Amino acid sequence: MLSGFDFKEIFDTSHWGGKLLEFLIYAAIAVVVTSIILKVEGRLFAKRLRAKKDIQARFISNLIRWVIIVIAIVWVLVSAEATSSFGTVLFQGTAIIGAVVGLAAQPVISDLFCGLMISINRPFEIGDRIELDNGTRGVVMDITARHVVIRTIDTIDAIIPNSKVNASIITNMSHNTKIRSVHLRFHVAYGTDVKKAMEAIRQVVRDSDHAIPAWKDTEDYGPVYFIAYADSSLELATTVYYQPTVATEVVISDINLRVQDAFEKAGIEIPYQYVNVVMKK
Repeated sequence: MLSGFDFKEIFDTSHWGGKLLEFLIYAAIAVVVTSIILKVEGRLFAKRLRAKKDIQARFISNLIRWVIIVIAIVWVLVSAEATSSFGTVLFQGTAIIGAVVGLAAQPVISDLFCGLMISINRPFEIGDRIELDNGTRGVVMDITARHVVIRTIDTIDAIIPNSKVNASIITNMSHNTKIRSVHLRFHVAYGTDVKKAMEAIRQVVRDSDHAIPAWKDTEDYGPVYFIAYADSSLELATTVYYQPTVATEVVISDINLRVQDAFEKAGIEIPYQYVNVVMKK
């Protein structure tokens, strides 16, 4: 940055006031140049990020931003006379200082390399719905040099270090698919008109805002089956298909509420489980 330009020829840096002014000017130049570079970098990656929520592009973009900022800070510290000694010791110091810094930065370095591995292997993309083996479940919102941001069902952002994510077993509900499904079971009382109950469930799935046809170019939202004689009820089942970006809990709740309302309107009983006890004298 502006190599060869020496503020010492303009300002008297022999006293603290001149040194402070020189430092502030270097810092201002660094801020302006860094801002311009970051805007250019943002425009270069913006089109790719808009066209496809690419986790690799997002990680590289965030990493470049950090590198640019660190280079700007190093340049200011080394160039300004007020901090040149400190900058030289800090960034060109002995092996002991390097070892201490390296030891302290181990978690950061680990997260950085794990983030790089995630961006290369791409077990998920931005917008995918995933679940980690620790139970964290939600939509991937972002990845930085240090962490992955997962938005859970209750719109809380879980910020998890890249090293933790990279070491986890990841269940990706959106991986290489444009459709997801959930299998639902419903119980009706013995003596119920089964065909009437099946048609009510079929209509509920069709009317749901989240359900989509099971196959392209068809209006078939999935058949309803009479699958079992349970202890206290007749068991019906269906499979609901929906978009990968929709939470499973949202779909289940929506269908269950609609089925309960449909059964109440049609006079279909949802039975309680009961047991007949016969006592002998």
